[in-house]
Amino acid sequence: MKRRIAREKALQAMYQIDISEANPAEALENVLEDEKPDEFLQGLVEGTTANLQQIDQEISKHLERWSIDRLAKVDVNILRLGVYELLFNEDVPQNVVINEAIEIAKIYGDEKSGKFVNGILSKVKGEEK
Repeated sequence: MKRRIAREKALQAMYQIDISEANPAEALENVLEDEKPDEFLQGLVEGTTANLQQIDQEISKHLERWSIDRLAKVDVNILRLGVYELLFNEDVPQNVVINEAIEIAKIYGDEKSGKFVNGILSKVKGEEK
């Protein structure tokens, strides 16, 4: 499975977890349908859910005049996956993580999602240096 597709499926799984409180294994099973599990996809979903509190704190630090619960669920989950990759996955260059998140935000979010995701993830990246 290509990483872009894995990220999109991870977003779908995270959205299910967020909305219906499904557990990660159940959400992954739902998004994979009859496909074979992918190690990268599984790592994204399990890693993000395992570190959710720290990830949400990181996102919240960079929100101006907003709280995380006021954000669109799609945007929040794109940010969560992006922050997880920036903080915990050293296999992927940070610029690639941000670019992938922006592209996914353009597909699944509204017309402002790409710029919003770029702004938050760029701040997280800048803090990591």
